[in-house]
This record gives sequence, C-alpha cells and structure tokens, in this order.
Amino acid sequence: MASGVQQPTVAILDVDGTLVDTNYHHTLAWFRAFCRHGIVLPLWRIHRHIGMGGDQVVAALTDERTDQERGDDIRASESELYFELIEEVQPMQGSRELIEALRRRGHTVVLASSAKEAEIDHYLDLLDGREIADAWTTSADVESTKPAPDLVHAALERVDGSANNAVMVGDTPWDVHAASKAGVSTLAVLTGGFAIEELEESGAAGVFESVAELSNRLEETPLR
Repeated sequence: MASGVQQPTVAILDVDGTLVDTNYHHTLAWFRAFCRHGIVLPLWRIHRHIGMGGDQVVAALTDERTDQERGDDIRASESELYFELIEEVQPMQGSRELIEALRRRGHTVVLASSAKEAEIDHYLDLLDGREIADAWTTSADVESTKPAPDLVHAALERVDGSANNAVMVGDTPWDVHAASKAGVSTLAVLTGGFAIEELEESGAAGVFESVAELSNRLEETPLR
C-alpha cells in the first residue's frame, strides 16, 4: 500500500458463504420450500439469488402476487428445511485464521449477517467467534436486507466505525452492492459460487479464491 494512505481499521466479514459454507444448503432448502408449496424452480436460478435477503427471494424468483399470497409460508418452510441441514454446515477453511490475522494487525472485526439469531449462534459456535470477533449482527439489526446497505450500516454502528475507514469481505454480488451503497469497498471470495467476472463487474476491489487465500495474502499486502 502506498505510503501515507490510511489502512482501513474496520473489517466487516460476511458470514454465510464467506466464513461458513452455507450457500448450497440454502439453495436446496429454498428448492424444497418452493416444491412444498407447488412451485418447482431450477436449482441454478435459486442459487443466483442466494446472498439476497431472504425476505426478497420469493418475489425475485416468482412474482409479487405469489409473494403476497404465499411468501410467508414459503419463507417459514425454508427456515424449517434449512435447520434440518444446518448440522452439515462447516466453516470455510481459513475462516478463524482470517479473523485472528485481522485482529493481530489491529483491525476491528465485525461478523455481518442478517440471519436469525439461532443461525448466528450456531455459526459463532462453529468459528469460536465469540472469543475473537469484536461484534456481530443478526436479522434484528436490519430493516431492509441486501442489496440494501442496512447490514453494513448496522455492522459499523456496532463498533462506532466509519464507512471511510472500513472494508467488507463477501462472496456474492449482493454483498458488493450493499457495501457500495454504504460507501464501503469489498474484497470478494469465490466460495459463494459466483464467477470472478461477476464479482468484479459488481464492483469488488479484489477477488480471492477463498478466505484462506485472503488470510495468506495479508502477510504480503495490507488490507485495503
């Protein structure tokens, strides 16, 4: 990093698909939830919307009428079906190491998620995150979900941080869009199943294969 350029002090880390391997579990849960209510959608289409707030997925994949008439029931089914899979979820390789490396370098680390508290508690257990993260968010902290910037604002508020002095790490274009609307740059990883080109076109400042690669690169290059 060029001399005289201030390094970001707040690292906002997306959780689902970035620190824990959940995107395909959510895809399958949504598929089964839609099927339960008589709607069959191809898995690839559902995956394209993972990372968007769950309150927006039904309308995005069907239409406003379906959302109004059956959206709450479909979302309730997805939550139930996802919890049947949650014990299979594993941390991404290098997730805890990334948090530890950022803390060693003096960054304040916020784990950013709009998932329900029970899900976040499970992920914090997987990551031993309570011991090493400075703060985290849940669905209770946001009014509008990604790609709206509320989650990023909430993460900053948790640590009295400034958008001018923060960076986000995420895995989907929805993360990049949300951070951009909040005035925060994003480093993206490929673990969410989106292509390098998609993440770059969304505005990611850099794309890494995984959080493990990003953690290793911190030894060479400061976060920026």
